[in-house]
Amino acid sequence: MPVRALQGVLTPVARRLASAPWFARIGPKVVPPLDRVLHRLSGGRVLLPAIVLPSIVLTTTGRKTGLARETPLICLPEEDGSFVVVGSNFGRDHHPAWTANLLADPKAEVRYQGRRIPVTAQALEGADRAEVWPRLVRIWSVYDTYVARADQRELRVFRLSPS
Repeated sequence: MPVRALQGVLTPVARRLASAPWFARIGPKVVPPLDRVLHRLSGGRVLLPAIVLPSIVLTTTGRKTGLARETPLICLPEEDGSFVVVGSNFGRDHHPAWTANLLADPKAEVRYQGRRIPVTAQALEGADRAEVWPRLVRIWSVYDTYVARADQRELRVFRLSPS
């Protein structure tokens, strides 16, 4: 089956699954660890979301431990070589740890399509965030579901620019 046909089948299924309330409890425990294992075993060539969406593995420095922390994420690749990512945490009521790590130390690394890219993170707010949000929702409409589910917090959005 050609890649585009596979994406046409899998994308609606992935959206429905990711927007289900029960998935907010199970997804964070299953998807990232499975993604990390597949990424390592494939030598950086396979990420689950990458089958239907652009994806990266973000490596941050733990703000409490100082250790490297890897997080597979859906991303919006930009023409200037940067990536935009959302701290959705599957719509749960707290921010994901990687976002606090970036706020504490914006220097990080992205692995994308087999390349390692040093990046610097910038939290997007106000007009910058508003400008990029519709493009993020176009690639992953479930972000709007996550916003509604996480009504006690604003999802953090970051631009990761090559350093």
